[in-house]
Amino acid sequence: MNRRLAAVLMTALAVFTFVPVASAQSTPTLSNIRTGQHAGFSRVVLDLTGLPTEHRVSEVTSVSQCASGNPITVAGPGINEILSVTLIGAAAHDDNGNLTYRGSQNFATPGLSHVRGVALTCDFEATLGVAVGYSNPYSWHRVFTMTSPNRLVIDVGL
Repeated sequence: MNRRLAAVLMTALAVFTFVPVASAQSTPTLSNIRTGQHAGFSRVVLDLTGLPTEHRVSEVTSVSQCASGNPITVAGPGINEILSVTLIGAAAHDDNGNLTYRGSQNFATPGLSHVRGVALTCDFEATLGVAVGYSNPYSWHRVFTMTSPNRLVIDVGL
């Protein structure tokens, strides 16, 4: 009987024993920001290692850095409107604090007809913020995710 009890206890310990293993990045990370012009709209693409839990979009007149609250002026000429996109469950750094996106954090987009500039506004506590500046207040926008590869797409057109 004691052998049986010992076998059961050993099995239980084996099931509940924590064995540390190398884990994958826990939060999807930004690796690149691409822009392009299409017929009737301008596109901003955020390349990610995974998809965010959710994203929120709002039209605003100004943006600020999320952690400090300092105002950010989105680079680019003639910006009259800003589309603020917040990715919940995404970052521009890995679990060790190393940057995964090394590009410009605020840049003009001279080759685009609708989007004038893009700026990172937040990379704090698994929240990634991006501001897309555009000139025409009557512009439409759509924001959606795609897979293979994972990305968040921001279109602005007229």
